[in-house]
Formats: sequence, C-alpha cells, structure tokens
Amino acid sequence: MDVPVSALRAELKQWIEAARTGEHVVITERGIPVARLSGIESADLLTRLEREGLLTPAAAPSRPHAHAGEKSKGSVSDLVRRLRR
Repeated sequence: MDVPVSALRAELKQWIEAARTGEHVVITERGIPVARLSGIESADLLTRLEREGLLTPAAAPSRPHAHAGEKSKGSVSDLVRRLRR
C-alpha cells in the first residue's frame, strides 16, 4: 500500500496500525517510493501469546518473609512490562 508523505504525516497513527497488523506501507514522495514502514512481529509477542492462551500473566507473588520497608524486586513479567514501555 502506497502513502504520500503528506498523508503519512496527517494520519501517522493509522499507518502505524496498518503496519502493525502486517501491511507493508510504502512511503512515497512525489510518487517515488522513498521508504517502507512494516511491523515488527516480536513487538507484541507477549500480548499475542496471552491472547492465544499460550501464556498466562503471572499472579502477584506473595512474600510472607519480606521485611518491613523492603522493596519487592518484582517478577519477570513486571520487568518485561517496564522494558516494553
């Protein structure tokens, strides 16, 4: 799918979503292809695995031996969520 630079600027979110869903967006300038926008399949890997039922989010860990005032280090899922922001 071709999109002029001017339309890309005006509707960037729409074109990013199109790329995310698997479409290859060719950006043109005066009718000449200058760049391609395509999704990265692994970007939403965890979300896709959860949606397909292959992965379940971790439950909040219980920490019966935590000392007062001690900060929880969190789970791997928490770390992944922070890295994805």
